[in-house]
Amino acid sequence: MKIKKAGLLTKIVVLALLIGLSITLLDLRSQLQDAQSQKDALTAQVNAQTQVNADLSDAVDNSDDPARQMDIGRTDLGLVVPGEKILKITE
Repeated sequence: MKIKKAGLLTKIVVLALLIGLSITLLDLRSQLQDAQSQKDALTAQVNAQTQVNADLSDAVDNSDDPARQMDIGRTDLGLVVPGEKILKITE
């Protein structure tokens, strides 16, 4: 049985297919890297939002705590306890 050698046209077609496959693989690799970086960014956002949600849940759960209410009144609203004196230093 004789083996027939591949012709020039066959070699060119095989080479073109290999080049096409290589380009496709490189494009898929790039898409995979983009998707991974996007996933990492979204994971970071989820973690940050989870922390915000936990803080807000804690604030709601402890909203009737007198010490917390006093702290909010002092820092956010500028309120003072009756009989307390405020010193303002001006230059």
